[in-house]
Amino acid sequence: MSATLAAILGGAAGAVVLVVIIVLLICFCLSHHRSLSRTSETGSSDPSIQAGRHAGVELLIRETRRFQMEELSHATKNFSDKNLIGQGKFGEVYKGLLHDGMLVAIKKRSGAPTQEFIDEVHYLSPIQHRNLVTLLGYCQENNLQFLVYEYIPNGSVSSHLYGAGQHSRERLEFKHRLSIALGAAKGLAFLHSQSPRLLHKDFKTANVLVDENFIAKVADAGLRNFLGRVSIAGPSSQVTADEIFLAPEVKEFRRFSEKSDVYSFGVFLLELVSGQEATEAALSNSSQNLVEWVQNVEDNSNMSSIIDERMGNSFTAEGMEEVIELIIQCVQPSSERLPVMSYVVMQIDKILEKEMSLTTVMGEATPTVILGRIITRVFPPKSDVVNPVVRTSLSTPQGEL
Repeated sequence: MSATLAAILGGAAGAVVLVVIIVLLICFCLSHHRSLSRTSETGSSDPSIQAGRHAGVELLIRETRRFQMEELSHATKNFSDKNLIGQGKFGEVYKGLLHDGMLVAIKKRSGAPTQEFIDEVHYLSPIQHRNLVTLLGYCQENNLQFLVYEYIPNGSVSSHLYGAGQHSRERLEFKHRLSIALGAAKGLAFLHSQSPRLLHKDFKTANVLVDENFIAKVADAGLRNFLGRVSIAGPSSQVTADEIFLAPEVKEFRRFSEKSDVYSFGVFLLELVSGQEATEAALSNSSQNLVEWVQNVEDNSNMSSIIDERMGNSFTAEGMEEVIELIIQCVQPSSERLPVMSYVVMQIDKILEKEMSLTTVMGEATPTVILGRIITRVFPPKSDVVNPVVRTSLSTPQGEL
């Protein structure tokens, strides 16, 4: 009897231990899942987290790296001019090589140490996504502030479209541009999906970088938060390259929103298709820049003239028409009529999927872009006279697909 009782008690104890182990495993899995909830796709899965507070909202954030100025100085060869790769709103940008062999981009500016700066870094660095440039950490020393980002080797989209140097001569086929647009759109949509929602506020072609595989990565997300109140110029006949990306309500009321990011994306998409800066005149005899011309497209029927000839005929007429229609939707002056970024992602994804399947079997025939139906569908005619259908053929030989 004593042996039987001991066996029963031993079995019961074993069962209790097993239940406790299962409960602990479930709790660990749930906790680990929550720690990864602010990353996406190929973003970091670092489980090291700490509690933080931003704008009164409790967040779980991973540990953000604090760099020493000595390390950053060594990485950039004492901030040598040879390592200087750019100048932005935050300050000078240097390419650096850390002790562990990682290449980084280091933004540097003068600024007294503040807790707000650290809080902002802690808020932004855990927000990671395949199509966002990752903020790795920061440094505040000697009245200098530094932001350390991952280094993206292939430069900005603007440098490939119209920038000075070797990138501007490279040809980007239509489907490659669509792929870049899709990646950038996914990056923006991910920012808008955050809780609280994060606005980019400075989205432009120069802030979309491409890596060695031409995967688009949106840079400087939330950078305006570091800069505080920024003076924004109002409407002017001389619109700067940055101002052209700002939605009308931002210029007039300094009011950013998800829709103002969508508007900026529309200008970005326009530059992708045209291959030139949106501040340029749409036509040689026109005083309107590209954005103004597109916004008044109901009075213009020859939009095919802005398509970048360097793409040759590596696109289908249907795909080009759908992209131009999306551009028109995204740069409408009224923010209420603008789509949301999730819709933009869906549309570009559909266009790219069709373009990839159709251009692989497309024959030698030159695509004919028919734009009249786009104009009448997006902007109904002001009278009973329907805008004429314009057929434009590009005579460039078929490129390799």
